[in-house]
Amino acid sequence: MIEKVFQLKEHGSSIKTELLAGATTFLTMAYILIVNPLILGDAGMDMGAVFMATAISSAIATFVMALVANLPIALAPGMGLNAFFAYTVVIGMGFSWEMALAAVFIEGVIFLVLSIFDVRERIINAIPLNIKRAISVGIGLFIAFIGLQNAGIVVSNPATIISMGDMTSSGVLLAFAGIFITGTLLAMKMKGALLLGIMITAILGLFTGNTVFPTNVSWMPPSIMPTFARFDFSRILSADMIVVVATFLFVDIFDTAGTLIGVTTKGGLINEDGSIPKAKQALLADSIGTTVGAILGTSTVTSYVESSSGIAEGGKTGLTSLTVGVLFLVSIFLSPLFLMVPAAATASALVVVGLFMVTGITEIDLTDYTEAIPAFLTIIMMPLTYSISNGILFGVVSYVVLKAMTNRRKELSKTVIILAVVFAVWLVI
Repeated sequence: MIEKVFQLKEHGSSIKTELLAGATTFLTMAYILIVNPLILGDAGMDMGAVFMATAISSAIATFVMALVANLPIALAPGMGLNAFFAYTVVIGMGFSWEMALAAVFIEGVIFLVLSIFDVRERIINAIPLNIKRAISVGIGLFIAFIGLQNAGIVVSNPATIISMGDMTSSGVLLAFAGIFITGTLLAMKMKGALLLGIMITAILGLFTGNTVFPTNVSWMPPSIMPTFARFDFSRILSADMIVVVATFLFVDIFDTAGTLIGVTTKGGLINEDGSIPKAKQALLADSIGTTVGAILGTSTVTSYVESSSGIAEGGKTGLTSLTVGVLFLVSIFLSPLFLMVPAAATASALVVVGLFMVTGITEIDLTDYTEAIPAFLTIIMMPLTYSISNGILFGVVSYVVLKAMTNRRKELSKTVIILAVVFAVWLVI
């Protein structure tokens, strides 16, 4: 049955490899189970209910990805979008969190319609091949940057924007130990190197004080009722609500597009013509996840760049994402154990995965400047603006401008021209 559903032999994979890949992906993204409740808690939401909504919506969306799209991509409430929800929409604009949830629900329904009618799939397939390759590289730098930041190796600095952290702190030293351990395991061609690296680093964290055994915790799942279907549509037609929905929609469309392109390209899952296999089904997964997530009580659910860690471990099918979904459900009952893994342990895995993804830069045509400059802007703007979407925006706009200015308009499709115009307007408003 497993072979029939996931076609492991056709993809050159095995049950053991897929389960290992799924566990690795889950461990690198399990931080969302604590970070999301903390962020949405600042908006006044019940943290226990948000924890439940996070775990359940992630599991449902990832199951859809596994069983309908058969891709090794996991989903969860998106970082950045949850911050926009809490700090911009609720705290900054004065919306109640119930109104913000209503905006997310509306966005999810619009997403669903756009996915059913292939609008989002056409947008993704219209992105030029070199930019698709650059997206994978940019995401590699981006997630490596996230890993360095989580570990405290890179910190904010008002004078220089970012700078080096305290190299003597236990978290930083543990993260470097994790990088070296994982690197050694990879050099030895050890199967499951990333997962083993995370586990060994977490064990070392017991001696540095970074990994702490949970005490006085309840193993019973908290109630989801404080946030379940708590919508307020009273300002649905206001200008502010339209702006909020549009922002959620725009950012999520291209964050998801970038993640799908990046991880499938790196995993060798992309079709020869540059299109993503079962893109429509994959896009349905995050639109369903967003809609269900809003009902349960969390911000926008989207595909996760951390899926790259599982793909790096050999995950090629939906069995990888099915494993992630099951672990999200298990986490409801074993959350204290999962949350023991310190940021320094998962950070080392993200840094190494970043290395895996930047190797794709060798496939980019750097001799043609109308291709190379857009690709470079796509890559560099992702980590520097902390946004996958911004990288795609700058890449597509510069691609169209350079092709037009060098009298190579025939290389531009109507869809990519429309995208460039929309992106340019978005950048200046």
